[in-house]
Amino acid sequence: MPYGKPTEESALAKPITVNTLRKMKASGDKFVTVALYDAPMAAMAQRCGVQVLLVGDSLGMTVLGYDSTIPVTMEQMIYHVEAVRRGNSKSLIMGDMPFMSYATTERAFTNATRIMQAGAHMVKLEGGEWVADTVHKLTERGIPVCGHLGLTPQSVNKLGGYRVQGRDAGAAKVMLRDAKLLDEAGADLLVLECVPSALAQEITAAVSMPTIGIGAGKDTDAQVLVINDILGLTEHPPKFSKNFLLEAGDIPGSLLKYADDVKNGIFPAGEHSFD
Repeated sequence: MPYGKPTEESALAKPITVNTLRKMKASGDKFVTVALYDAPMAAMAQRCGVQVLLVGDSLGMTVLGYDSTIPVTMEQMIYHVEAVRRGNSKSLIMGDMPFMSYATTERAFTNATRIMQAGAHMVKLEGGEWVADTVHKLTERGIPVCGHLGLTPQSVNKLGGYRVQGRDAGAAKVMLRDAKLLDEAGADLLVLECVPSALAQEITAAVSMPTIGIGAGKDTDAQVLVINDILGLTEHPPKFSKNFLLEAGDIPGSLLKYADDVKNGIFPAGEHSFD
């Protein structure tokens, strides 16, 4: 049986802003993030009450058939940001900055401007200390930024594969330092990917910005999953994902079930997290 259908109560009543998310962190209310790439799914997410949409460079693997995010171009990111923005007028939309598009501050200015003009409300970039100055300069010019620490897919060749990060004391100390530096630089959100649960909890408590976990345990301020994983479309799903379609029975119900489970602290469970 289907889990449910979107209703007026489940739909977003007003646009989500950075201030909305900061207030939710302060009050201890979890918010919901979905990575998706097209107008129909973006519209469905709005009707199901998803507060944040990430137009991720994960589209390289989930939509375009690449074996990593590295080949994704600015033109491809802009195309999909525009599509998502046309389908959704109330969720906060983040657009990923693709590989090497923010290697220098000047490049970051140019490319972040393009993503914002395509319809994003915020840009996301990967890295710690080395991007802190760029984050500061973007935010002081009115461009909100989401940071990304832990498993950073654009660095997969340097990391030696898709592996959990921050498991030893030294790496954990560096990640905590980087999170604080991004917070001080003015970042508005922080994604923590494939990070031990205890470390993600420590980082979440140490920074003023809301944190969004993916494979980072239940104690972050929000969770994000890729729409393909939510709907069981991934051939080899990662440990941190869950096929909500199996329980919900249809696409709207899958999004509603995911959102409810995040808000109520049911997802992620222990089997979706790392020690």
